[in-house]
Amino acid sequence: MKKMNSTRCSRLVALLVVATLALSAVVPAAAFSTSDSGVPSDAAVEEEVSATLTVTELYENYEEWTLHGETELTGVTWKVVQYDQAGNKIGEASNAYDGQSFNQSVSIDSDASKIEVKVTGTVPEVENFTYADQQTFELATLDQVRQGGNTEAIASWTPKYHTDASKEARSAISDAEAAIEDAPSGADTSEAESDLDSAITAYNGENFDLAVELADKATEKANTAAKKAEQSKQQSQLLMYGGIAVVLLLLVGGGVYWYRSQQGNTSKLK
Repeated sequence: MKKMNSTRCSRLVALLVVATLALSAVVPAAAFSTSDSGVPSDAAVEEEVSATLTVTELYENYEEWTLHGETELTGVTWKVVQYDQAGNKIGEASNAYDGQSFNQSVSIDSDASKIEVKVTGTVPEVENFTYADQQTFELATLDQVRQGGNTEAIASWTPKYHTDASKEARSAISDAEAAIEDAPSGADTSEAESDLDSAITAYNGENFDLAVELADKATEKANTAAKKAEQSKQQSQLLMYGGIAVVLLLLVGGGVYWYRSQQGNTSKLK
């Protein structure tokens, strides 16, 4: 019995040692702080955009590494500026890049404590349109690359994007959805919902003119159904009020008749 307990204890110690070694081999995740300015929430295709991305807390993991940046913008220029703790620029003239990616060496020996990355380029074409989940593009992704190939993600900026036609269609479909949702209880919006589904199908097929046309029809039918439901409700209320009035008149009339009959009976008794 004692031998069994000793064996179990030995196995437990071995497992703890293995777990400790495994944990000590894990490279900690990059602990950067980032901020940005000029990043659009929704950009138009072929629009030129420019954004500034700031990275601080540069040496949480490594004292020397490479800042790697990528983008889906076209006609791209990057301007990478490093600042020391006093806010002075370090080596600004040599930190300009063209193309959809760049690599910038970062070293604690340079006294850099902050890096600003300004990316400028043209919003790319949308590959596939889906109404349910508006597409996004990679404005910029920044990674920390350690010598030997070890890479940690720093941050990624992925705004939505659109064409003028897709934006108009999306707005029309959104209006139709709101009209159907706002229709009162009891409104028959089945035709409007059918047109809305067809409009979304047309949008996903990149037939934006048809999507707008169908969405406008859906909105019109939803509003018509809402008016009919409201009119029906008003008519029901009028009928109800009329019925109440008739009952009240009958009650009043019956009361008057009863009162007069009682008065007549009193006179005969006299």
